[in-house]
Order: sequence, then structure tokens, then C-alpha cells
Amino acid sequence: MAERLIISEGGKEEKYALLYSQVAALTEDESDIIANMANIASMIHSTFGFWWTGFYRVKDKQLILGPFQGPLACSRIGFGKGVCGTAWKLKETVIVPDVDKFPGHIACSSASRSEIVVPVLDRTSQEVTAVLDIDSDSLDTFDQTDRLWLEKITRLI
Repeated sequence: MAERLIISEGGKEEKYALLYSQVAALTEDESDIIANMANIASMIHSTFGFWWTGFYRVKDKQLILGPFQGPLACSRIGFGKGVCGTAWKLKETVIVPDVDKFPGHIACSSASRSEIVVPVLDRTSQEVTAVLDIDSDSLDTFDQTDRLWLEKITRLI
């Protein structure tokens, strides 16, 4: 794709609306989940400039690092461990305004200050197949707007 997908104008809702339409168009004819995860992580990261944006895939009863944008990351996370493992266990989005106050937070990077993790659910079984993990280097970055749009985006995978 030759055009640049960075969205710099408008508020958060407008950025997400445009991002969602771009992700929908990109994933419509692509069946490979890794390719879609890689492009989605890149598009979210480029649009919002978060510290870390990426996926962990459920494999062998743990979360294993998948496509991402940002600095070095943890390779494996256990069920119910940290924010990612908790979102997997609960099968729901977890928003953490201050990661230092989250019991059991796994500090892959000391620069991470707030986090949102969105489970990716299998359309048929409704089991978690992956999680979308986004970290910010600022406190209290994520809100219900992020939750709603990121949940919509993950349903496109």
C-alpha cells in the first residue's frame, strides 16, 4: 500500500473513525491473521504515536508475542498474569490508568505508564485467540472511546 496511513488532523473520535474504515478496507480481502495483526498494529501506532502497540497470540496455554510496533517486549505471558493475561482471563477489555497501581503488572518497559488490552475473540467459539496490547508513556491515556473503537477494530481480524 503506497499511501501513508498516518492521521494527524482531528480529534480522537475522528481519527478512530478514519482508522476503522482503513483497517476494514485493508483486512477485507486478507485472510492471514498475522498479516492483518502486523498492519493493524502499525496503523494504530502510526495514527496515535503510542509507546507500544501490538498483539499477543494464545498458543500452548500462554500468550506469545505477535506482530508489534515499539521497543523490545516480553515474549510470553501466562494466563491471568499482568494486564494482558487478565484481559485474556476475563475475556474483556482492561484499561489501566497507572500501571504502577495494577497488582501484578508485568513491566516489560519502565517507560510504560498506562495501558489498554483488548481481547480478540474467535467469531464462532467466543474464545480469546489473541489480545491487542497498547501502552502509553503517559498516565491515564486510555478511555471508553479507545475501548469502543479498539473493540470494533479487533472484530475485523
